[in-house]
Amino acid sequence: MTGFADRWGGDLREFLDELLRFDTTDGQEAPAMAWLRERFEEFGFETYEWTADAAALAEHPSFPDDPAEIEVENRPSVAGVVEFGDPDAGPTLVLNGHVDVVPATRSAWSSDPFEPEWAGHRVTARGAADMKSGLVSCVFAARHLAELAAGADGPDLNGRVVVEGVAGEEEGGIGAAAAAMDNPYPFERDAAIIGEPTELGVVTAVEGSVMKRLRIEGRSAHAATRWRGESVLPHFEAIRHAFEELEAEREARVDHPLYEDYPVKWPVCVGTVRAGNWASAVPDELVAEVRIGVAPGETVASVEAEFQARLDEVVAESEWLSAHPPTFERFSIQFEPASVDPADPVVGAVRAAADEAGLESEPYGGTFGADSRHYQHAGIPTVLFGPGSIDQAHFPDESIDVREVETAGAVIADAAARFCGR
Repeated sequence: MTGFADRWGGDLREFLDELLRFDTTDGQEAPAMAWLRERFEEFGFETYEWTADAAALAEHPSFPDDPAEIEVENRPSVAGVVEFGDPDAGPTLVLNGHVDVVPATRSAWSSDPFEPEWAGHRVTARGAADMKSGLVSCVFAARHLAELAAGADGPDLNGRVVVEGVAGEEEGGIGAAAAAMDNPYPFERDAAIIGEPTELGVVTAVEGSVMKRLRIEGRSAHAATRWRGESVLPHFEAIRHAFEELEAEREARVDHPLYEDYPVKWPVCVGTVRAGNWASAVPDELVAEVRIGVAPGETVASVEAEFQARLDEVVAESEWLSAHPPTFERFSIQFEPASVDPADPVVGAVRAAADEAGLESEPYGGTFGADSRHYQHAGIPTVLFGPGSIDQAHFPDESIDVREVETAGAVIADAAARFCGR
């Protein structure tokens, strides 16, 4: 949409700089959310706020079963709404971004992660790519569209645009799940665009994952007579090897047209392993944490069952494991995969706007999880489009070129105009 950067460039950079200064790790989103709500009110948006209910989330498959393990207190999510023409005669489009960020180890950064460092057009700060910049693109897309629609030569629109800043995406999507499960607005939602870092590409599918904790029991013995013990390490290696074989089988068997270019489509990652307690003793206990990829079209439960069955085969072949069966239980949060029909109107609107901007508009699949799954589950078609790269997410010296943020804002504004156009 022409004129976006000229109109909003300075304001957008100032807004992004200030938002990046909020440390929104570890459930500390509230001050940033209060600031965001104040900005929405200043822009003339109608504002809404909601806080997730831990008991309700505990019934959701993405979250732990114990409400005490879900941190929701003082973690609001906020939204600002812009209405056009006859809002009830047109669709409602949600533009969504999360405010929370993952922790940053200060010693790994060349500067303070929450003191943005600007070098020309590039800014370095925690959340620059994942995904405060995407949220800023959504905010200024709504502002731009509102200003254009108010002009005499502006687009003829009916409907609403809702800009959401949500809490707890990195912990399973706390704010988005709550909004999807219990609509915080007095109107229905027809579609959503989430500004995750897609390198200004159109993502119509996201991968899921299941987190599992493996516990193996052995028998301790003095290192000088280790033959009297039963080390957990060979049993773990047998299980790990079996999981690698299953990963390879799934790579060959589970297809999806948007994922064929990835070297590993549905990866299995043993992220942590802790075994033994003393160098001079046979290790008698091992705990490993495993992340298993889930393809769009699969369910977390079905993939979980595949790996449990393969574990059971290893156990059945071992006299020791048969007598001392390991446990393999879920922990933390789970991500169901999600996809939207490429022919859906919201996908068409984003693709047309991307084409107009000279960007690649062919949809592709993301190997990460996203809040889109919550909206998809609620029957709200959702596509991902935003500035920055997932390669920068969660990394030291995370950065983004602010010109991408401006481009994303212009494309999202154009997409919203196309979606809400009469």
